[in-house]
Amino acid sequence: MNKRQPLADRLRPQTLNEFIGQSHLVAPGKPLYQAIQTGHVHSMIFWGPPGVGKTTLARIIANHTNKKLIILSAVSAGKADVQRVVMEAKSTPMERLISEETPEGIILFLDEIHRFNKAQQDILLPYVEDGTITLIGATTENPSFEVIPALLSRCQVFTLESLSEDDISKIIQRGARELNIKIEAQAIAFLANYANGDGRMALNLLESTSTLYPDKTLNIEHLKNTLQSKHLRYDKADEEHYNTISAFIKSMRASDVDAALYYLARMVAAGEDPKFIARRMVIFASEDIGMALPTALVVANEVFRAVETIGYPECQINLAHGVVYLASAPKDRSSYDAFFAAMDDVKRHGNLSIPLHLRNAPTQLMKDSGYGKEYEMYGEESYLPEKLKNRQYYKKQS
Repeated sequence: MNKRQPLADRLRPQTLNEFIGQSHLVAPGKPLYQAIQTGHVHSMIFWGPPGVGKTTLARIIANHTNKKLIILSAVSAGKADVQRVVMEAKSTPMERLISEETPEGIILFLDEIHRFNKAQQDILLPYVEDGTITLIGATTENPSFEVIPALLSRCQVFTLESLSEDDISKIIQRGARELNIKIEAQAIAFLANYANGDGRMALNLLESTSTLYPDKTLNIEHLKNTLQSKHLRYDKADEEHYNTISAFIKSMRASDVDAALYYLARMVAAGEDPKFIARRMVIFASEDIGMALPTALVVANEVFRAVETIGYPECQINLAHGVVYLASAPKDRSSYDAFFAAMDDVKRHGNLSIPLHLRNAPTQLMKDSGYGKEYEMYGEESYLPEKLKNRQYYKKQS
């Protein structure tokens, strides 16, 4: 292994046994585990935050299924790159027919697939549909919004979750062994918390700290000093991206208009996708403003529509207008809190029996069984299942 490779690359797992995290997908009996073990791998989309194993899983799938993996980034790739992959996939050299070592087909791993526009995604359609290529798309954005319906319908979407602190701790310990360094338990806990579910971020900071403090047992102070060091830089699409959007949302939540505008300006200056910003504003309008000013959702949606229609540079004005409005608006999370309180009960109690008087009664048998009986359109009794009869989720703010 080339020691000049980034630590995260050197430690990239080659098999499922080495893979850490995503047990809901790769544990025995789970969907990806079954697909890999049986070799029945179809086109799919990995949706999840950075540093959780999307590229690594694509490599493992290619290894297990004896397919050639071609990796493209939608940031830099174009139509010609996709067509070259298709031409290679369609060719059937004689050695492929006589050698068991020759890859059996091609997997195209398209990183940041949400960066491809509609026309570019359309190019993939016929080759995904006829099986010329197996597409694995990776995205940090909701594919329902960013992947065209025709392509989405031909792919299975797998949601990857942020790694737990326990997962990150295991990755850090593996990294320390690779670097042949020692790190204190408290420093591991600090780094696992700081990484915020991103394994790559944890390894990058570990490697940078070990470079600045060779022959030391790394502690929390070493990590903190490295974070402030001019030698450490982050890709704006990864840690900087998520830190800035977090500061942006929290500034609007605190009604700090100036701070919200500042973080908006940082994102615009960095070339952040304006739809990404506007989408967060739409979510914020319901989550944090809610019933305090219901028209905030209307404004946020209009900002999103303006961004789609106009694009940069002019849409930055629409974003600024919307940010000032949302940051200045009164805040009320009661509807948000009420919904998730109800969701907790759904998860805890499952599908509780719906009261008979609320049930639909399209047949006489159902009517005779009490379905719909004594239903009052504007009755004051609880419509909740019996077990939750006195439960109150929504508490209107005064």
